[in-house]
Amino acid sequence: MQIIAALQGLVTAESLDVEPTAAELDAIEQEMPLIRAEVELLDAQIMTIDRPANELDTRRIRRARNRVLVVRRDLANRVSGTAASGGAA
Repeated sequence: MQIIAALQGLVTAESLDVEPTAAELDAIEQEMPLIRAEVELLDAQIMTIDRPANELDTRRIRRARNRVLVVRRDLANRVSGTAASGGAA
């Protein structure tokens, strides 16, 4: 009989009790408009899973997809604008 042993150390509860840092919470807050837009797109797509999409559904999905693109663009411009200015105010 072969003995199978774990190759990694045990995961303790101490390592799982870590709260997000302020920087991580700020990053989430910055991305929240994108998260909301993606959720709206997903909701619009879910509504058409079990039935064919009618014209209203198609418009709703198109608008939600465009909203995601706009928010991504705005977020990318905000990030690149900060990087271009060097972060100095």
